[in-house]
Amino acid sequence: MTPPEINAHRKGMYMHPEIGTVYEGSVKGITQYGAFVEISLPDENGTPQTVTGMVHISEISNTFVRDIRDFLHEQDTVRVKVIAQTPEGKLSLSIKQAQEENKGGRPQKKRENPKPRIYEPKRSVPQSEMSFEDKLLHFKQASEEKICDLRRGSERRGGSRSRRS
Repeated sequence: MTPPEINAHRKGMYMHPEIGTVYEGSVKGITQYGAFVEISLPDENGTPQTVTGMVHISEISNTFVRDIRDFLHEQDTVRVKVIAQTPEGKLSLSIKQAQEENKGGRPQKKRENPKPRIYEPKRSVPQSEMSFEDKLLHFKQASEEKICDLRRGSERRGGSRSRRS
């Protein structure tokens, strides 16, 4: 923390988000391992303070995420759930858990002025509704993953054996 943040923290003015609470935030940065999301918290005076946390790549979607940019872009508005906070004040956020909570909980209220570009994961299309090209692409991807798994397994076994002549 910078000195002003340390002083504010000591005075009790620095607001901490509650673990398990869902907030709406804005994506501020994207890295290979996750996305940084900024959320606003009101302090005692009602003025908003912004806090930045990180959504790890494993907490973005229920499906496999190869590239985060396929799911998120900077300045996107997303719903995140606070899942942890380190003693240093770093926040761990989850989009996946915020969506699960929204599905299982009470129905969401519709807003009159919805915010644009709220993240929603891509829905998987049933195989019966796929075109031939989509089926072929799915088959190729699955085959490549299986071949990679087989290669990894054979590399592990092949390197550990001692060969006698």
